[in-house]
Amino acid sequence: MKYFVNLTLILLLWAHGAHAQTVPAHAEGLTEKLYSVPVSEGGLQRGVLSGKSGVQGQDLLAVLLPGYPSVVRPVMDGSVMVSSKLTGNFLIRARRFLADERMVTLVVDCNTHVGDYCTPAYQASRQRQSDVQALIEAVRKDHPALKEVWLLGTSMGTISSAYMALYGAGQYAGVVHTASITDFGGRRPYTELEGFDYARITIPQLFVHHADDPCASTNYASAQKIAQKFSLPLMTVQGGSGFKGDPCAARTQHGFQGRESAVMKLMAEAIRQKKFQSGVLAADMETPQR
Repeated sequence: MKYFVNLTLILLLWAHGAHAQTVPAHAEGLTEKLYSVPVSEGGLQRGVLSGKSGVQGQDLLAVLLPGYPSVVRPVMDGSVMVSSKLTGNFLIRARRFLADERMVTLVVDCNTHVGDYCTPAYQASRQRQSDVQALIEAVRKDHPALKEVWLLGTSMGTISSAYMALYGAGQYAGVVHTASITDFGGRRPYTELEGFDYARITIPQLFVHHADDPCASTNYASAQKIAQKFSLPLMTVQGGSGFKGDPCAARTQHGFQGRESAVMKLMAEAIRQKKFQSGVLAADMETPQR
């Protein structure tokens, strides 16, 4: 009998340890919840809310709008998102560096009605703003302490960050465009942002771009021209490591590979201080030179 009890205890401890080890690096230190609300065309708008474990009462919500194909389809295991179609995306894999004592993050999926490619036309539509707003309202209902909502887009997701900031300006405190779409006519033209008038956005904006972004659609020199044209702040990121894969994929300078923590902390601080300004996040620095 004693042997049986001891064996049972060992098995329980092993099962607990095995489960604990299933938490992937991108979700370390986070407590998460999947939200799903019915929206347009009979679809579902889903999102994963992530907060620092053991912390409650945060007052800032960062809405994360990931890049190509902007379809997440999260897989949950208890209170953690263990995988998704876009786990490697910069905003998703580095969300743990953004969630803190004041901020929670919301990874935004695409309306299930749209399918496995969140089309640029849909991301530029008022319906996209309406669908995501329904998701945000569901989150705020559960978390009444949230006072401000900030938009953070990356790469293809900057179509959403630009148009949502335009259509729903009164709903958001500000917007950050990272690795923003700047050039058109390539394999994925993203013409929805061609000639986009950022001056029509009335909330504070910040561009964050890697100086050596290798993606033809997100050229750094073009980002400089856009920032200068509309007198908008541009934070230039340098450095990184472990670059690999397609130039427009998430593991190159385009996805701030090797600089995830520094870039996220930079954006978190800018949001907390409500102070967007130009500067350089040098390769050997965690805080920017201004």
